[in-house]
Amino acid sequence: MQRRAFLGSSAAALAGLALGTDAAGAAALPSHVTIDPASRLTQGGWLRGKVLPGVKALAFAGTPLPFASDGSFIIAFDRDATATASLVATLADGRMVARDLVIAPRAWQIEHINVARKPGGVTDEDYLRLRKAELARIGAARSRETGASGWRQDFIRPAPGRFSGRFGSQRIYKGEPAAYHSGLDIAGGAGTTYVAPADGVVILAAADRAFSLEGHLLMIDHGMGLNSAFLHGSALLVKEGDRVRQGDPIGRIGSTGRATGPHLHWSVKWRDSRIDPLLLLHAPA
Repeated sequence: MQRRAFLGSSAAALAGLALGTDAAGAAALPSHVTIDPASRLTQGGWLRGKVLPGVKALAFAGTPLPFASDGSFIIAFDRDATATASLVATLADGRMVARDLVIAPRAWQIEHINVARKPGGVTDEDYLRLRKAELARIGAARSRETGASGWRQDFIRPAPGRFSGRFGSQRIYKGEPAAYHSGLDIAGGAGTTYVAPADGVVILAAADRAFSLEGHLLMIDHGMGLNSAFLHGSALLVKEGDRVRQGDPIGRIGSTGRATGPHLHWSVKWRDSRIDPLLLLHAPA
């Protein structure tokens, strides 16, 4: 197996590697994978690429990675992704070529609170049954493969307004970490319409009955394992199975579920990795 390293901090270096040179510009074997120079090789980021003719299979971090008929693919990196991950191409003659992706760390917004974390209240069995059913529905939605192609697009903001909560922020109570913030909060005002950030298929629409935490939850599959979730809506404008185009109205901002005020919580996952929605935008704010 042949192995080289990708540099995550330089588009020029990425372009050079795609042409078959290493970081120092030395001659190297022809590349079998080209990389979109706009890729964000950082925690919470993503990478789009394309396999060239002669590649019959691709794997990322030891797991098979599908690619489209034109060879295009997408991968993403969790908020707590390790410093490197391996991308392995299997060639038609059986040879394997591996590249180490270097994933840049990020300085997350961490707030240390010098008090003990408050214990949760007693949860009754009815709530546990309800929550189990809700989580099962979310899991089933994320497992759907719709063939959507929004993963190829530069995403747009789903709603106007200031960012009131950033992805990855976290509180630590006397050394005990709470869960980090898994999405981007947009304070767009109650009733403000939010739109599809990219093409996709609606895979979950909790219109009739709000979920206990997420409220009127809406989820869109963008294809290739990438999906968006929109929480706390006051109304949903689409239903499960609908195909939506980038910019289509899909819901209205509210404060349903567990929310302290009206806002849109937008979260994005690729497979099991939570990623920063800001890094999907063409011009991140």
